[in-house]
Amino acid sequence: MAGTFWALVPPIVAIVLALITKETYSSLFIGIVVGSLFVGGFNLVNSLDVMINDGFIGAIADGWNAGIFMFLVLLGIMVALVNAAGGSAAFGRWAVKHVHSRVGAMLATFLLGVLIFIDDYFNCLTVGSVMRPVTDSHKISRAKLAYIIDATAAPVCMIAPVSSWAAAVSATAQDLDSGISGIQLFIRAIPYNFYSLLTIIFVIALAIMDFDYGPMAKAELRAAQGETGSLGNENEQNVPGASIWDMLIPVIALIVSCIAGMMYVGGYWSGASLIDSFADTDASVGLPWGSIIAVIFTFIYLLCRRVITFKDATGCITKGFIAMVPAMLILTFALTLKNITGLLGAADYVAGLVEGAASGLFSMLPAVIFLVALGLAFSTGTSWGTFGILIPIVLPVFKNSPELLMIGISACLAGAVCGDHCSPISDTTIMASAGANVDHIQHVSTQLPYALTVAGISFVCYIIAGFARNAAICLAVGAVLVLATLFILRSRQTKVKA
Repeated sequence: MAGTFWALVPPIVAIVLALITKETYSSLFIGIVVGSLFVGGFNLVNSLDVMINDGFIGAIADGWNAGIFMFLVLLGIMVALVNAAGGSAAFGRWAVKHVHSRVGAMLATFLLGVLIFIDDYFNCLTVGSVMRPVTDSHKISRAKLAYIIDATAAPVCMIAPVSSWAAAVSATAQDLDSGISGIQLFIRAIPYNFYSLLTIIFVIALAIMDFDYGPMAKAELRAAQGETGSLGNENEQNVPGASIWDMLIPVIALIVSCIAGMMYVGGYWSGASLIDSFADTDASVGLPWGSIIAVIFTFIYLLCRRVITFKDATGCITKGFIAMVPAMLILTFALTLKNITGLLGAADYVAGLVEGAASGLFSMLPAVIFLVALGLAFSTGTSWGTFGILIPIVLPVFKNSPELLMIGISACLAGAVCGDHCSPISDTTIMASAGANVDHIQHVSTQLPYALTVAGISFVCYIIAGFARNAAICLAVGAVLVLATLFILRSRQTKVKA
């Protein structure tokens, strides 16, 4: 079964079950069981050993994963502190007075997501905690909030030269014989990253036009009617004397300290340049490094402001941890499933598909790579793992065609982001659900039609790019298709209502 289509069966089982049953934990666990049986040769003892040692323990003991778990807990503690001190409620009251429309609330959420481009996990959880009161006040569903968060997390990070994603891509391509450095390859590929760029256009247009389609339209209707589950139901504290600065100052401290932490880990204060420090950083170390400083600062700041007692502040430690347990549990299951999928040789199977496709119509290859990357990221739930597998394959294929090389690399990166965007077992999708505090499967099901709409248009752009090889023309065509698609969908929706 190793290195064949069967390697993708366990994640496909988990994804299909999750979408059918709307229940995440059992679906992921069944996928893990199926994968463990495949690896263990259907021997129960061997399969159990694979599940525990290679799966769960491997996922939890991995240094990267442990760092991200620590970051989640610290961020949960910070959110609990700000809520208990009344900062969130004060910010919500301020936002109601200054953000006067649904469109304004959605665009403000989008803008904040674009500004926090340093890391997708950091983006998801920070934007979610800051903007929940704003979107709730304008009866924007948590599902819509989760989509905007997700659409400005990985897609924005993938076109930001100073980000953890740029570091991951450049590190993957750094030692390969491409003739240029990894970070240069990343920057040159940005204009052809159609999925990321068109997603930004899609979100802005959707917010300005203020309409929805598919499951999202139903979620928005329920939110407009004030139904429980579509809007937030957290009990935010109204504390006398609390102000918006009790939220803004901790958030600013978090942003500054996390950026400083990533720069420190990347060697900035040891002589490395700013770009090199982000290229060499480790987000799983830098983010906890920065967030623990931010939590300590917030703890002291709020106590000095006398908007929270010492006892209540220490109580936020357990509250913050408990709030992050669902996200951490889903993430643990997803990472375990990824480990087992890796043991089944999914990478070898996909590598064979791409190399086989290279013998076909050469100019169509970027479009094929986009679909392969999308399918792999969707099945495994990892965009970083996807481009880590595909970039070393794509580079030799386009070795004698530098212009097509950039398009092929971009197609690989765009497909990885798109598949990650659509997958229920993706860590960034899980983080977006946690940031918006919405049911994970609801986020996946409402986001999927939007992501697939942009994916279809991106696929067309890659077909054109393979022949035209001009980023400006392809982007113009893609932007027109995005707007035309939305106008057609809105007109049809208006006719149905009429």
